[in-house]
Amino acid sequence: MKIFISVFPLRGTLVGCLWCALFCGIFTPKLSAQETPADSLKLINLTEVVVISTGKKLDHQKQRKPLSTLDEFLESSRSINMVKRGAYAWEPTMNDMASERLAVTIDGMQIFGACTDKMDPITSYVDVSNLSEAQIGSGQQGAVFGNTIGGGINLKLDKSNFKPTGWNGSLESAFETNNKMRVFGGELNYSDEKFYANTDVIYRKADDYKAGGNKEVNFSQFEKYNFSVNSGYKLTDDKFISATLIYDEAKDVGYPALTMDVSLARAVIGSVSFNQDTLFGNLSNWESKVYYNTIKHVMDDTTRPDVVIHMDMPGWSETAGFYTQANFNKENNHFFFKMDGFYNKSYAEMTMYPTNSNEPLMFMLTWPDVHTKDVGFYAEDHINFEKSSLKLSTRLAYHSNAVADDFGLNSLKIFYPEMEKTNSRFLKSFSAQYHTPLSDFHFNGGVSYGERAPSVSEGYGFYLFNSFDNHDYIGDPNLNTESSADANVSLTYKRPVFEITATANYFHIFDYIIGKVDSSLSTMTIGADGVKIYTNLEYAQLFNASFSGRYNISNAFKLTGNLSYHRGVDNDGENLPLISPVSYRSALDFYKNQYSVSLSVEGTGEQTNYNPAYGETKTAAYATLSASFGKRFFINESDLFVKAGIQNIFDTYYSSYTDWNNIPRMGRNIYTTISYSIN
Repeated sequence: MKIFISVFPLRGTLVGCLWCALFCGIFTPKLSAQETPADSLKLINLTEVVVISTGKKLDHQKQRKPLSTLDEFLESSRSINMVKRGAYAWEPTMNDMASERLAVTIDGMQIFGACTDKMDPITSYVDVSNLSEAQIGSGQQGAVFGNTIGGGINLKLDKSNFKPTGWNGSLESAFETNNKMRVFGGELNYSDEKFYANTDVIYRKADDYKAGGNKEVNFSQFEKYNFSVNSGYKLTDDKFISATLIYDEAKDVGYPALTMDVSLARAVIGSVSFNQDTLFGNLSNWESKVYYNTIKHVMDDTTRPDVVIHMDMPGWSETAGFYTQANFNKENNHFFFKMDGFYNKSYAEMTMYPTNSNEPLMFMLTWPDVHTKDVGFYAEDHINFEKSSLKLSTRLAYHSNAVADDFGLNSLKIFYPEMEKTNSRFLKSFSAQYHTPLSDFHFNGGVSYGERAPSVSEGYGFYLFNSFDNHDYIGDPNLNTESSADANVSLTYKRPVFEITATANYFHIFDYIIGKVDSSLSTMTIGADGVKIYTNLEYAQLFNASFSGRYNISNAFKLTGNLSYHRGVDNDGENLPLISPVSYRSALDFYKNQYSVSLSVEGTGEQTNYNPAYGETKTAAYATLSASFGKRFFINESDLFVKAGIQNIFDTYYSSYTDWNNIPRMGRNIYTTISYSIN
């Protein structure tokens, strides 16, 4: 599997200024002269931020499980669920939509996975050790990160940003009993008013984990290294340059839910950026970045017993890109402009080795060297009225695919004789979000429209085996552009002691892309039940609602909880796959005198709205209980933090709707974390 992906986000200041001038000239409502409160801007964005690091690596007290995997951090979000094919590299979903319908970036950089089986989501190529937070935008609130239907996730890197802290460093280690996971990490940082440099390294190694009842889940091991360095240098008081390099390598990664494992998943990610605090007039916070990344991914089945026919499925991904963005403030209008684009190559191959060595090898391109170009412009305006605010945003993009490999092109022409080598589309999105305070209440509501192009697999995939429904999949290069009209609403009642929020959103997705059986085609994979071709349904509907709350029992005790409901059907009223049943989570946290204690419960109801046509089976309701205890010590100018916890206290055996082929989740697991920092 070879995949080359290149991404160029560009962000235009000149175009932005012209757009801004035109907009301000024709839309000047009667506004209050006061600035929009920062909290108001957060509310109107309808975003969530998952804090991973506060800039002090040892400030772990409010993290129930420090040094957990990034997958676990993201799963703690109210907005994100994770599809699990093993213990490593879970795939994030938002609003019950998977990665094809999301925009996922690392520090604003576009990166594309190198695996046709989605074994390497973008989130698998970074680690909690080099991140500060995950910025989450639902629906078109995530369009700032790229073309999307379901939303966007930006994994923001942790940087010193010219804080006068001098030298500091830390050593961290963790151990988990269930799968004997060992974690070792460290960092060395320097920062002053003119220069900063952050270096970080972390190593994780885990054996097979055990489900509830001490039942071992074979082929669930993994090993991972991650190294990162980022630095910045101030040219003047308001100008600086910065650079980032990340090296991530995972090997011997087992996927118990799939028929193959991964012998290597490697990424090299680099960037250089220029920042200027002020430009001219009211333009400010100008940032421009160029970046490049390359990924190699190798699927492997040599460690699996009873393999009918051995296969090699390597992949490569290559991404280069740039963006430029700036803010523009004029009285009560707060603009943000960004221009971006990318050039992408995707190539994947498969070689099958017959048991009889005298028989010829079988070879095919599963991604036929697809080159994708995308150039886009994003703009938003926060408008502050006397007691309310409005955010308007739009994204316009030109998107083009071209098949560069003649062998791959001719393979697809078996099914689509008239297909063109190049396919171009114009993608659009628009959003309006309104916020107003009503005494102790905050009301947010909005409507959006967005479009996305088919993924490489959906458009050009060639006999991609899906073990979930046991079918081979073939792409369709002539798919229509998928589009979505959505509406969202939230109401928050906020008091100093407690806060309650009710939210809901509805997506009506036109030309919904999904695989449908074509009984006239023969399978390529031995044992597959049939062949599905990606096609456009007339429409699909998704509805999500949640109720969350926080109650400060005292200065030390805090109680939080969240309850959510989800529903998804197609135009025939049939259930869509991977839609969450009713789910809930609640936690009681204690923080005082450098002590931290937490008791949490999470679970789901029975999955009744499932669809066997997509390989789904009913999953039972479950609930798990977890607890943790931590203490921070101050030793001269150093810090020592120790935390221990136990997950799934009652060793429950269970799986959820997001567990591929119903693989069971981890049973009882005791973990310890030790962190030592020198300031």
